[in-house]
Amino acid sequence: MITIHHLNKSRSKRVIWLVEELEMPYQLINHLRDPISSLAPKSLQLIHPLAKAPIIVDDEVTLCESGAIIEYILDKNPGHQLRPELNTREYYQYLEWSHFAEGSLALPVISSLLMQMENREGTYPLDRYIAKEIALDFSYIDDTLANQAYFAGEKFTAADIMMTIMLEIASSLNLLTGKHNIKNYLAIMQQRKAYQKAVSHG
Repeated sequence: MITIHHLNKSRSKRVIWLVEELEMPYQLINHLRDPISSLAPKSLQLIHPLAKAPIIVDDEVTLCESGAIIEYILDKNPGHQLRPELNTREYYQYLEWSHFAEGSLALPVISSLLMQMENREGTYPLDRYIAKEIALDFSYIDDTLANQAYFAGEKFTAADIMMTIMLEIASSLNLLTGKHNIKNYLAIMQQRKAYQKAVSHG
């Protein structure tokens, strides 16, 4: 049975969401952020040198990074419908968006989060870059969702799990103004039973 090391208020709920969608048995170990620093506790470093969540342990395999963990879990569950068939258009959309979530999109979103936590005056060179990336990325996302129900076409996949969590962070930072397709998409994702079970863990 896979053990999931989950950190509260983190993107690690992706992995819980995935195993709930798959109706896969798992053991959950919760780790709590330091109430003052908001940093991850040292208990995570005992599991993986990076001390970041999510981390999974499955027999002799210990993995960090949500994208890698999702691929590992999908490989362990043949016959599921959460990754499109190899060499199809939908499969390559799945790949693009799965990597986009923690690649192109994560930088401006997480940078915006950190910038909003600071007492800042004036404009910095990074501000212009982040503003440009946010405008570009969210226009691309909104236009995509105007033409298809999910990120890999017309079926829900694990790419939606990867993207939803980043879009929720963006929403909490008020980065989705005027992006009606994204907001409608998020409302649909948040109604999924497996999502709601994942959220219940904090």
